[in-house]
Amino acid sequence: MYVNEKLNNLLKRVEKPARYIGGENHIVMKDPADVKARFAFAFPDLYEIGMSYMGLQILYNIMNKKEDVYCERVFAPAPDMAGLMKEEGIPLFTLETKTPVKEMDFFGFTLQYEMSFTSILDMMQQAEVPMLSADRGEDDPIIVCGGPCAYNPEPLADFVDIFLIGDGEESLPKLMERYIEAKEKGLSKREFFELIAGDTGVYIPSFYDVKYAEDGKILAYEKNYEGAPDRVQRYIIDDIEDVPFPEEPLVPLIETVHDRSVIETFRGCTRGCRFCQAGMIYRPVRERSKDKIMDLARKQLASTGHEELSLLSLSTSDYSQFEPLAIELMRECKAQNVSLSLPSLRLDTFSFNVLEEIQGYKKSGLTFAPEAGTQRLRDVINKGITEKDIFDAVEQAIELGWKHIKLYFMIGLPTETDADLDGIADIARRIVEIHKNSGKGGRFNVTVSVSNFVPKAHTPFQWAKQDTTAEFTRKHNYLFEKLKMKGVTFNYHDDSVSTLEAIFARGDRRLSSLLLEANRLGCKLDGWSEHFSLEKWHQAIENAGVDVDFYTTRGREYDEILPWDIIDSAITKKFLLSEMEKATKETVTPDCRYGCRGCGINARTTCKLGGIYEQ
Repeated sequence: MYVNEKLNNLLKRVEKPARYIGGENHIVMKDPADVKARFAFAFPDLYEIGMSYMGLQILYNIMNKKEDVYCERVFAPAPDMAGLMKEEGIPLFTLETKTPVKEMDFFGFTLQYEMSFTSILDMMQQAEVPMLSADRGEDDPIIVCGGPCAYNPEPLADFVDIFLIGDGEESLPKLMERYIEAKEKGLSKREFFELIAGDTGVYIPSFYDVKYAEDGKILAYEKNYEGAPDRVQRYIIDDIEDVPFPEEPLVPLIETVHDRSVIETFRGCTRGCRFCQAGMIYRPVRERSKDKIMDLARKQLASTGHEELSLLSLSTSDYSQFEPLAIELMRECKAQNVSLSLPSLRLDTFSFNVLEEIQGYKKSGLTFAPEAGTQRLRDVINKGITEKDIFDAVEQAIELGWKHIKLYFMIGLPTETDADLDGIADIARRIVEIHKNSGKGGRFNVTVSVSNFVPKAHTPFQWAKQDTTAEFTRKHNYLFEKLKMKGVTFNYHDDSVSTLEAIFARGDRRLSSLLLEANRLGCKLDGWSEHFSLEKWHQAIENAGVDVDFYTTRGREYDEILPWDIIDSAITKKFLLSEMEKATKETVTPDCRYGCRGCGINARTTCKLGGIYEQ
């Protein structure tokens, strides 16, 4: 009630007050007195970003089905609201009951992007919860984190009590059950942590000490609690068919980044791109049946009123029943006057027929992701597409009437030379020529978007060097000159942000000093260009005494202990090493749908795709 009274006075003074009021369709309201565990699910960004994240909807739905658990939501306030809350003495609160987060049992963050780490600290500060785990007492909430960035948990190790590694649909409810059990026994936090230390997917960083060599590399991880595992195994759900998926998701009160119904068709990927963390850590492929997907789609559309439906996966057209599913979805959506979005399509004849049916005469941009400008470099990264694939698809797209082609590339990839950058410009030029020679006429545009390669943990390129910020800038300038041609637009990512992202992507727990300095200087919402301050980050790096090159441009030795080696992703280091070696030899590894490539996942769960699998 205290927060509610003050909140009403603030809402008239901020932009988008609906970010802070809750009350959406399908919100879950419980009496806190009736539950045994309260969980604040925090997305370290603004409401419209967090409400677009399907993982939040999934876990909110699953957790609130448990009678003795209440999951409430928390988002980062925008700067105008954050300033007023500080002024009025209002701590960070949950949307559902307006309870101060410091009164919750758990304060849980999803780690989707390294540049959100400062917002996590800022939200803890706004919640009046001590940032360092060592400073928190029995009455403070337990800080728990999960998501892709948790696969290298070390930069946040001094702040987080528990990391959950792997599929959260089962591991998070199990954590709540264990907590209620501990609470009923009157256990302390430390005793609770000891109780769960051996559970699959649970990493408690305070149970490990890290020893460093004089050159800064890790010498060893040493357990200070014997019951902690030597390595933490990722939690894997073998079959997602019957895993609960939202049929009545929360419907945001304001427009969000992705304002639509979303159905996950399958999890995982078989293509083996060597730069892609998601393609490694979400193995194996686990599909939902076509009937289940159709049932979920009908129920979501009926319960939300959304005017768009999108499928969620790493590669939509790799779904084994894609053609019959796409046909049935198109029919269903047409009947309901709902638009259908099928991202990440393999652009073959059937996909073009689908796109033609979906978009008709209103053809929006068509997206290709060659990733690299030459076949040599595409082989290095194991992209699995040829120049012929690209231009055949472009010719078909232009013939069918598309007027805007978007191309996604990455620069700074291992072994890249300026000849590979020339290849990017050459692809753009040839696409413009294909349109010119088609006789179609009219306006035509090619957009070339370039992101910077950031080496990620648990990928074959985890040992690779990253380009310096200056080298990224040189390459962007080089490409800018090469792409000065009629009908071509060039977009690129901020170089300094990529360097910072890389520091945390492969960092260790000594980076807590950098995060504390960045927090002290006011860094937050760093994923937003209008809030990112390079000057503050340079100052934080200087104050913390961080050697940027140690974390970014330094290649890792194959026998080096890596900060994330404490986490067992179920993909063997032997496989990742062999893929790194194949990259240096420009050798392709075929898609594992057509035969097992020995990544190690079958030691933990049965992969149901391909030919004869390892046992």
